[in-house]
Amino acid sequence: MPRIAGVDIPDKKKILYALQYIYGIGPNFAKKILTEAKIDPDKRANQLTDQEMSSITTVIDGGYIVEGALRRQVSQHIQRLRDIRSYRGERHRKGLPVRGQRTRSNARTRKGRKKTVAGKKGVKG
Repeated sequence: MPRIAGVDIPDKKKILYALQYIYGIGPNFAKKILTEAKIDPDKRANQLTDQEMSSITTVIDGGYIVEGALRRQVSQHIQRLRDIRSYRGERHRKGLPVRGQRTRSNARTRKGRKKTVAGKKGVKG
């Protein structure tokens, strides 16, 4: 498996898609990186020469924040929001959706599995 920016990328995939396995590189950044490095996006990752691998690594190191540094930066931003007690920070703290989504229904990704509430079935009156 080839290693770029400290990450093993799948060797049988085209390099355009293999680069997207690196945290912080999506489709657009992958295209930009390959055009800067002058590499054919249809080339497979295992067909790259050592020089092509080093040129990709040079481009990534030169202008992109990826992997550990990016994860650290994102967590620092979230921690700053928590520290200043902003609305978004409180939503992060409570584990609720941050960007204005509804929570009456859905929001299960953030809230986790349903918690069953006892004694709510029959309404007598």
